[in-house]
Amino acid sequence: MKTEHKRILVTSALPYANGPSHIGRLTGAYLPADIYVRYQRMMKREVLYICGSDEHGVPITIQAEKEGVSPQTLVDRYHRMIQDEFHQMGIRFDHYSRTSSEIHKETARGFFLDLLSKNILVKKPELQWYDEKAKRFLSDRYVEGTCPVCQNADARGDQCEKCGTYLNQMQLIDPRSKITGNKPIAKETTHWYLPLGDFQEDLEKWISGKTHWKDNVINYCKGWFDQKLTDRAITRDLDWGVSLPEKDSSGNLIEGVMGKVLYVWFEAVLGYISATKEWARKVNRPNEWKDYWESEDTKLVHFIGKDNIVFHALMFPAITMAYNRGKSNGRLVLVSEVPACEFLNLEGAKLSTSRNYAVWVKDYLAKFPPDPLRYTLTSILPESKDSDFSWKDFQARNNNELADILGNLINRSLSFTVRNFEGKVPLPGVLDQTDREMIKSIRSTADSVGKHIEDFKFRDACKAFMDLARAGNKYFNDRQPWRDLKGNVERCATTLNVSIQVVTALATIMQPFLPFTSKRLWSMLCIGGEPEEADWNSIGHKPLPPGHPLGKVGIVFPKIENEAIEKEIATLSQSKEPQITSHQKEMVTIDDFSKLDLRLATVLDAEKVEGTSKLLRIQVDLGSEKRQIVSGLAEHYDPSTLVGKQVVVVANLKPAKIRGIESNGMLLTAGNDKELAILTTERQASPGSKIS
Repeated sequence: MKTEHKRILVTSALPYANGPSHIGRLTGAYLPADIYVRYQRMMKREVLYICGSDEHGVPITIQAEKEGVSPQTLVDRYHRMIQDEFHQMGIRFDHYSRTSSEIHKETARGFFLDLLSKNILVKKPELQWYDEKAKRFLSDRYVEGTCPVCQNADARGDQCEKCGTYLNQMQLIDPRSKITGNKPIAKETTHWYLPLGDFQEDLEKWISGKTHWKDNVINYCKGWFDQKLTDRAITRDLDWGVSLPEKDSSGNLIEGVMGKVLYVWFEAVLGYISATKEWARKVNRPNEWKDYWESEDTKLVHFIGKDNIVFHALMFPAITMAYNRGKSNGRLVLVSEVPACEFLNLEGAKLSTSRNYAVWVKDYLAKFPPDPLRYTLTSILPESKDSDFSWKDFQARNNNELADILGNLINRSLSFTVRNFEGKVPLPGVLDQTDREMIKSIRSTADSVGKHIEDFKFRDACKAFMDLARAGNKYFNDRQPWRDLKGNVERCATTLNVSIQVVTALATIMQPFLPFTSKRLWSMLCIGGEPEEADWNSIGHKPLPPGHPLGKVGIVFPKIENEAIEKEIATLSQSKEPQITSHQKEMVTIDDFSKLDLRLATVLDAEKVEGTSKLLRIQVDLGSEKRQIVSGLAEHYDPSTLVGKQVVVVANLKPAKIRGIESNGMLLTAGNDKELAILTTERQASPGSKIS
């Protein structure tokens, strides 16, 4: 049973201010949130939509170095650019802030001091890669190396993008500095840690009550619980970020804070709170932020992509629990909903900003209007699994659905009325069963669309509103008002009156999805005010009265020609490369190769690792012993099909723990992320046979 809340606080993941937006960014956290918020406002609920630019962290400094500018210059530029892109796409925040603001720094330091004063934080030494030439410690994204799980040679220090495994930078094989290219050394430094393990029991109990959350979120959290939460550093040796306070809450100097900043994973999520504080000051109600963050009546909803699940479903709640400890007043609310989306692919391949393989929002808007993209992305939203955007599909949805279904109904209903009934809504005659059913479907569609939005099923909501347009077209065709115009004017007037009721309802129902088109249709219908001010519950209950004047009717959705689409496809093809690029490695001697112990093994059992989408736990027979190997094959092989198969194993690979599971060896594979094949032999041989 879902609890009714007095107010709704909606956040979208803070986008990194290190480059322009692409369509994959829109689908994860912003378009669905905007649809949700627009609907809630039309339901006349108290809702606040907060976001802002994430302006700290290593991606910012890396991009600044590439462009030869200071980090502040970089974030200033992209903060404005991202804001403008969101605005042009119709994403309407109540407030869009930034984490380089003073109010954010003050808020983040306040959390650090609060946790420090309660002795929750743990200060301890750790080994970190250090670049001797650059004379600096390397943060996670300043070091790359070979992933210990899938052997990807370009894994980052925090995560391998190929297999999705979260890493500690010290796990990397053959690490290299992104600054100088040199091999770094392990050097000791000291940091403050949040002991997440101390909060695991509370987090598990709390999440056990979230039975309505998406499976991808629940399973992801369970995967982390299975491998046990551990201490996680909340500070880093950097010169760009929120610097640590020099004194504690009692005014005493804090030892060891110089040259350290708050780790971005810790401080960025606090940007939601600081942005709400900034909003409250902007509207001259400085304490109103507390109504949202310190009230049990608040429903807090985080819209994110799946790569942010851990931070919003585990890390931020743990920070909140730590902050609330010992407080009777001023306790912060925990998140109510985390409707995380999966990833959007592009023309069958992964988006890649580094290769410019993306559809950039600013480039799209220079050629096409925003609503067709909003509609297409909503129709294919990766709600439960990755989805794919293609230019041909975009064209088909614009031409075949928006133009030929929705646009056709609008144009034919209004144009026919303007031409034949003096530009006014006709007086209907007696309604028959077909008329009543058509009118009844208006309200049922509004209810259906609303329920889907409440349940975060935006694809279903989008389809439901388009189905009403389909039904309206069928009604118009079946009634044939052109036939009745001369012989049965009353019947013709009734058909047009009902059709205009459908169009009027669609003008309101489409507002969360197609805000620009909704506003234009509002003008054609000569309705006062703005469509976003309409009451959702009035849909179907307040038809335009007979005699209501209609405005100038125009084409709502122009068709998109093949030539325009072919240009976009050609542009993408220039950037498209195989998803896994080959890396030229230094030559090795036969002595080097002989160090590898390659053996033939027979698979005895295989099963998915719970809480992951890519990992399999595989038991193999090596003749003299049985081994357990963890491999990222789940997206390419059904576990049951591997049993009995003979595979090639690196038998002398140092054991490693992957998601808390020990892996003793590595299976050899060939291919890339889309097509991966296990290496095997032409004929069966004895398990343990040496390969040479």
